[in-house]
Amino acid sequence: MKNFSLIVAILLPIAAFAQKPKPLPKTFDLVVGTYTSGTSKGISVFRFYAETGRLAYLSQIDGVSNPSYLAVSADNKFVYAVNENDQGEVSSFNFDPKMGTLKFINKQSTLGGSPCYVSVDKANKSLFVANYSGGNIAVLPLNEDGSIGQAVQTIKDEGPFGPNKERQEKAHVHTAVLSPDEKYVFYTDLGTDKLHITRYKAGKSSPLTGVKPAFAAITPGGGPRHLDFSADKKHLYLIQEMGSAVTMFDYNNGKLTEKQTVTLLKDGFTGTTGAADIHVSPNGLFLYASNRGDANDISVFSINQETGELTFVDRRATNGKAPRNFVIDPTGTFLIVANQNSDSVYVYRLDKTTGKMLGIVYKIDISKPVCLKFAPAQ
Repeated sequence: MKNFSLIVAILLPIAAFAQKPKPLPKTFDLVVGTYTSGTSKGISVFRFYAETGRLAYLSQIDGVSNPSYLAVSADNKFVYAVNENDQGEVSSFNFDPKMGTLKFINKQSTLGGSPCYVSVDKANKSLFVANYSGGNIAVLPLNEDGSIGQAVQTIKDEGPFGPNKERQEKAHVHTAVLSPDEKYVFYTDLGTDKLHITRYKAGKSSPLTGVKPAFAAITPGGGPRHLDFSADKKHLYLIQEMGSAVTMFDYNNGKLTEKQTVTLLKDGFTGTTGAADIHVSPNGLFLYASNRGDANDISVFSINQETGELTFVDRRATNGKAPRNFVIDPTGTFLIVANQNSDSVYVYRLDKTTGKMLGIVYKIDISKPVCLKFAPAQ
């Protein structure tokens, strides 16, 4: 018995040590997607130094048409990029995180025009693509070598459409996001003012199936765009592109209950807008949302840790035009924003206590940057 107690006394500290989370790396790769109507020819990769916020150029892969949205596989081996053009395609690439280089594998039709969003499940079994002008979501299978198979399913809402006759003349799917447990896929439709909910089962001939209720209705004319989940996975936050607002839902196993809507506009604001991207900070305490048009800013909200509700904290100009996409580094220390129409990417330091964006620590010049994705460097 004494020997057994001694063994337990030795093993317990070892087990406790083994269960400690791995420390975050000090360097990451920042993969940048662009529109290629300017001087950019494809996707660029930069090394990001999490201690200083600085970026160093690593590589670029040319000949990629309008890679306006990217997804990095969970195993860090592949990058997928939509080709936002009339015919609608999605491309796959081998990714070397040590060198920060990409090698083309193949591409497939997305069965819809102007694909603007792509996501991938953790098992690397399926790609989900949002076709904006095609107005549909497409599911494409993935092979073990990272190559993309032909689309196996598309879904399109035939209406009714929203009140804005110019922007909502038909379906415009903008996002396809997996739930944290990957049992569901949510996709937004700017044209119908709906956040659609589908059940996901990998490997099926039709991986997405309907649920009830099938969607959450958004404010008419709001134009739902991107979304993110709270750190505890109990709430979902949706940004309205045309309404310049954020709507918060309680979330439970595929079901949504609307709780709150907050504006992104300051009192008395006049001018054009176009709300774009939304992210919850890694520590779960704050939410950030970007707005384009004449606003060109990022709004900061604190998140009530019990209710998920938002309280306005601050609003910061992005020092450029059309902040279409931004990311927060995995350490939560820096926010990086891509200003599409001023050909710039800025790195801001964050105050982890207040959530506010502080001074600019770095800037890079790159033509028409529209998507930023982090990947662990090796």
